[in-house]
Amino acid sequence: MNALNFIGGVFVEAHDGETLTNINPATGEEIGRIARSNKADVEAAVQASRLAQNEWSALTLLERADWLDRLADGLEQRKEELAQRESKDTGKPLALARRVDAQRSIDNFRFFANFAREQEPEVFEMADATNVVHRKPIGTVGLITPWNLPLYLLSWKVAPALLMGNTIVAKPSEMTPLTANLLCEVASDIGLPSGVLNVVHGYGPEVGQAILEHPSIRAISFTGGTATGRHVAATAAPKFKKLSLELGGKNATIILDDANLDAAVEGAVRAGFTNGGQVCLCGSRILVHQSIADQFTTKLVESVNSMMCGAPEDASTHIGALISMEHLQKVESYIELGLEEGGTVLTGGTRAMTGQVGPTQDGAYLRPTIIDGLDPSARTSTEEIFGPVVTLHRFDSDEQAIQIANATEYGLAGSIWSTDTERAHALAQKIETGIVWVNTWLHRDLRTPFGGVKNSGVGREGGAWSLGFFSEPLNVCIKHD
Repeated sequence: MNALNFIGGVFVEAHDGETLTNINPATGEEIGRIARSNKADVEAAVQASRLAQNEWSALTLLERADWLDRLADGLEQRKEELAQRESKDTGKPLALARRVDAQRSIDNFRFFANFAREQEPEVFEMADATNVVHRKPIGTVGLITPWNLPLYLLSWKVAPALLMGNTIVAKPSEMTPLTANLLCEVASDIGLPSGVLNVVHGYGPEVGQAILEHPSIRAISFTGGTATGRHVAATAAPKFKKLSLELGGKNATIILDDANLDAAVEGAVRAGFTNGGQVCLCGSRILVHQSIADQFTTKLVESVNSMMCGAPEDASTHIGALISMEHLQKVESYIELGLEEGGTVLTGGTRAMTGQVGPTQDGAYLRPTIIDGLDPSARTSTEEIFGPVVTLHRFDSDEQAIQIANATEYGLAGSIWSTDTERAHALAQKIETGIVWVNTWLHRDLRTPFGGVKNSGVGREGGAWSLGFFSEPLNVCIKHD
């Protein structure tokens, strides 16, 4: 299954005819070839987007919302294929791809379509004048998205960008191109105007860099690692492009002494190991009150040991493959580092799988891992691992929990578990982060701001925040007679 560029409404090979190999990380087998694009392909995509800009921006907000619904309808009709492609590209369990990736990709388009229909005119009255705020398109915008939730995160940007009248040049991860191609197939099938959505495949230094540098791309929305985010900012900011950066996280799951233990264990497992821990929101640091730590740890280890780890297509699988053998080796290096730093592996840390359908030895498999006994300031405790590894830390007071939670360069998300929601709410406001869940994790209202502080990013996405980023406000002040 090959992935071609989608430029001006047509699927085309890379300008130089070069390709990359797409590998299924669960088997190590080749899925197909990917267009290896370069600056010339980005230039072609920008020209196509500029030709489409006037026609697209001339539509009303509600007309563009109708197009989002058509995209959602097209994805809905191919939902199973979407999930299959996502599982094959990423190695994640097929059941997870169906429940999360496929459904949320559809939901993102529907949400922004409906959100647009709920918007009221922005009018501010003065004693002698009326101010009317209009939202104008930016023009051509660049979207760069990661491999962990490929279409989920791409659609999260495409939907509001299109809604506000922009045209798009997008670069999905070269490791997971298949569902971006499916979105383009749907766009072609429904007759989305040519050039409105352009997708260019390839490596970051060859395609992403060209997107960042192109003078006609006036905004960049990037989701990915913090190190790459620094480069994105350093390149785009001097050109005065609008920037939205959703970066890494090293999030804390805080278990207070009055927590419902069973619910907290279930929440900590879900937060720590969903998608093999390859979610920027994952709770990779578990902070538990000293008075309940032993009981909680026993239950946590039992729960993790019961997880089925194996082939993605097996319905009983909880943990599939990681994204690549190279990433697996990086995660394993952190487990080794944790041991060097004085930690103890309570469970996991090996490639031995337990699923009923045995995975191939060529797959990038790693059992979910719990490391205890590390200092909260250790590298393993503070650096983003982005894999199925959590560290356990004990605290004696709410103040100490806050101190440990804030002791990283990241500030994206976290969760607090307590039967006293007022206490939890008060504690949450002292965490240096963008999102805190109380007695839940990844429970999203798409109207709310999504993003982080410190090295976890710049700006917010979701609801009005997304519409604001993907538009330029024009205020018209009309003086009364």
